[in-house]
Amino acid sequence: MKEERVALVTGGNKGIGLEVSRQLGQTGVTVVIGARDVDRGTAAATELKSQGIDAFSVQLDVTNEESIAAAAQAIADMHGRLDILVNNAGIFDFADAPPSRASIDAVRNVMDVNFIGALAVTQAVLPLMKASPAGRIVNVSSSLGSLALNGDPTSTYYSQQFIGYNASKASLNMLTIQLHQELKETGIVVNSVSPGFVKTDLTGYGDMTAEEGARLPVQYALVATTSGTFVEPGDTTPW
Repeated sequence: MKEERVALVTGGNKGIGLEVSRQLGQTGVTVVIGARDVDRGTAAATELKSQGIDAFSVQLDVTNEESIAAAAQAIADMHGRLDILVNNAGIFDFADAPPSRASIDAVRNVMDVNFIGALAVTQAVLPLMKASPAGRIVNVSSSLGSLALNGDPTSTYYSQQFIGYNASKASLNMLTIQLHQELKETGIVVNSVSPGFVKTDLTGYGDMTAEEGARLPVQYALVATTSGTFVEPGDTTPW
């Protein structure tokens, strides 16, 4: 008998998000694809359904309070709870740069989606997650959000100075830490997971496929018992 669990994957219509949705669905999880574009969300859900996965989509713009509230209500109406939240939606703006010359608008947009959007969605669905016997939150982060690696001249990330993107992922990691502390008595497990260097239309290059990059977030969404950690494939990541 399949274990009935419900997962929301933000930005679940493409890239790592779609692969996370697919791999969760293959284990019997009901997958809710959160997509800003209705048509793309519907197409992604249709694709997964054709593979035998119980999937549907909700319109979800993580920067719009009304959209977030409507998506949370749709999940409440259909399922009454949420077992897994994967805060995957994220953007990179090519006007981002080192602090002296980064576009302020770009930095603001990146922070709004990557950090504030994740916080807003989490707040909206927490009541549903508290109805789950074993809630799990996965914040899809990046080693670029590690203060330790950003400050280490020997790190490959030291020269990757994108103040908006890096700060947004560092902020997302702070969300992981504080959620872990706030929710530790509820049984809800919260972790930051860096999928690795994945080639998607967000990055344009990388040494992992989206399928490979989805594996660690899916693992932590399904079976994580530790909470308040920052991990990457094969290792933990320093904060």
